[in-house]
Amino acid sequence: MGQRTRNDWLLLAVTGAMLAFGLVMMFSASSVRSEEKYDSSWFLLSRQLIWAVIAAAVLMYFKLKDYRLMKSAAWAFVPLGVTLILLVVVWFADPRTHRWLRLGPISLQPSELAKPALILFLAYCLTLRQRSINDFRVLAQTTLVLALVAGMVVAADLGTAVVLVVTAVVVFYVAGLKKRYFAAALAIGVLCGAFAIYQKPYRIARIFGFFDPNYTLLETRLVKWLDPEGKFKARIEASAGARDPDYQVRQSKIAVGSGGLAGRGPMNSRQKLYYLPEPHTDFIYAVVAEELGFLGASLVLLGFLTILWRGLRLSWGVNDDFGRYVALGATTAVVFQALINMSVVLDLMPTKGIPLPMISQGGSSLLSTLSSLGLLLSVSEHSG
Repeated sequence: MGQRTRNDWLLLAVTGAMLAFGLVMMFSASSVRSEEKYDSSWFLLSRQLIWAVIAAAVLMYFKLKDYRLMKSAAWAFVPLGVTLILLVVVWFADPRTHRWLRLGPISLQPSELAKPALILFLAYCLTLRQRSINDFRVLAQTTLVLALVAGMVVAADLGTAVVLVVTAVVVFYVAGLKKRYFAAALAIGVLCGAFAIYQKPYRIARIFGFFDPNYTLLETRLVKWLDPEGKFKARIEASAGARDPDYQVRQSKIAVGSGGLAGRGPMNSRQKLYYLPEPHTDFIYAVVAEELGFLGASLVLLGFLTILWRGLRLSWGVNDDFGRYVALGATTAVVFQALINMSVVLDLMPTKGIPLPMISQGGSSLLSTLSSLGLLLSVSEHSG
């Protein structure tokens, strides 16, 4: 299989540093609530530590394994098939949110596992069909699987589904898919996205709350003409009144703004004390900005930009298509998710519950992220 190339020590060091930093910030953000709910300020951190050890072991497994040995039907279809089965199981096991599969003290989110599984599937299929990628029948087979996975994920987690689709779009683009197919996919994606948003009233409220905080558009003649009975308006107002979709962002901006240049100091966030919802998960970046200021928040951003740089550099330099698509898919999945999370915290896009990779509390997310980075490190070490 050829000789090994040198390790990407910078990428490995950044990954390790961000993992350690995430554990520290997660303890800071969760300790008070953990003490109240579980009678121990260390409870949530101890669970995250266990997941961190498991995820780090998975990262090292993929890092040491030659990625070219994963260019097989088994690696392409078995992980994706297991993920689809888990998504079906969680649909019935968690009838309220369709997100969590609970096995005693362990909680697993199958939608997170779809990311590395989809990366391997796309890389294998596009490499196998490289010369016929624009053949409609070949394209239909691959997109059907993508639509099935994204469709099952979107019922519970729109943000994760968006990450999956964007990852696939980037890989398809680099593989040479013609622009007319992207135009058709965009039209279908917009329609499906609009339907998914309409199915969940709180999603509608979040979108309107971001673009039109005062809901003035609901009073325009066009909306009244399109919705003469006022059902759409009532649906939005009912969700907005019950949930206050802007509350999280308001508290997040207070946290970010009060951090200043250097922050209040570690463990000194005020917004995490029952003002900011989910301070240790979706909005942990706001706690980072409050405690460590602009400098600390910028370092986190720099970490993800470093991953982006190393991933893109590797995907351009690798000499085989499978490695290129694996590297590109892994980089896109991790970095794009991070950008979504940070954008939400900074009120640059509508609120979406999606964790910050390696920083937010969440075992499934950590396992998915380090698996993807392990694949990226494998390409780095074994290509050439």
